[in-house]
Amino acid sequence: MYWLGGNMTKILILEDDDFIRQQLAGILQEKGYSVVEAASVGQFNKIYEQEEATIDVFLLDVYLPDGNGFDVCRKIREHGSQIIIFLTSCDDEDSIIKGLDCGGDDYVVKPFRVAELVSRIMANVRRISGGTDIYKDGTLTVDFRNKSVTHADKQICVSPTEFHVLEILINNKGLIVRRDTFFQKMWDRYGTFVEDNTLTVTVSRLKTKLGNREDGRAYIETIRGIGYRWKIN
Repeated sequence: MYWLGGNMTKILILEDDDFIRQQLAGILQEKGYSVVEAASVGQFNKIYEQEEATIDVFLLDVYLPDGNGFDVCRKIREHGSQIIIFLTSCDDEDSIIKGLDCGGDDYVVKPFRVAELVSRIMANVRRISGGTDIYKDGTLTVDFRNKSVTHADKQICVSPTEFHVLEILINNKGLIVRRDTFFQKMWDRYGTFVEDNTLTVTVSRLKTKLGNREDGRAYIETIRGIGYRWKIN
């Protein structure tokens, strides 16, 4: 089971396709999540009024018979900081940016693999539940306290800026981190200015230094025009 703040994680699925919604609900329940379902914005509003404080994660379809997921997302953000993931058939850049701009934490494009969605949910839960001083991914080890990186027991030399970028990516593993988020976080936390081109070069160098996992997959994925994501298994 997966726990958030000491309680079983509760997920609300807003999806008008009965087959997708019911199948997804059943799979998530088998994995230990508590699930509630809504097939329309009207149904969502009734559930939300009664159970808002108990819901940890919202899975929102974008296009619904009586509204849209973007407006629902804004409503949720006005009242709380729960996790919001869009389930959308729209994989164009404008729709993705709109979803993130209105407060979404992540998005999954239909048709999606359930394993991928579950990984995204878990990544978000871990992100807001806090992390540890040591992160390990196969043969890669990142020590946040000592700001060191090793791969296959070999020390990797990274600059302070590269480590800051790496830290932001790992703390949001599995999630898309927008380019402007890097600028905000690095300015606020470290008091240093990082321009657009510097970020591009820094990520490129990180990719080269880290190499690939044993299965050949890269650690960092570039989301064209939006940002970057630390890929998880």
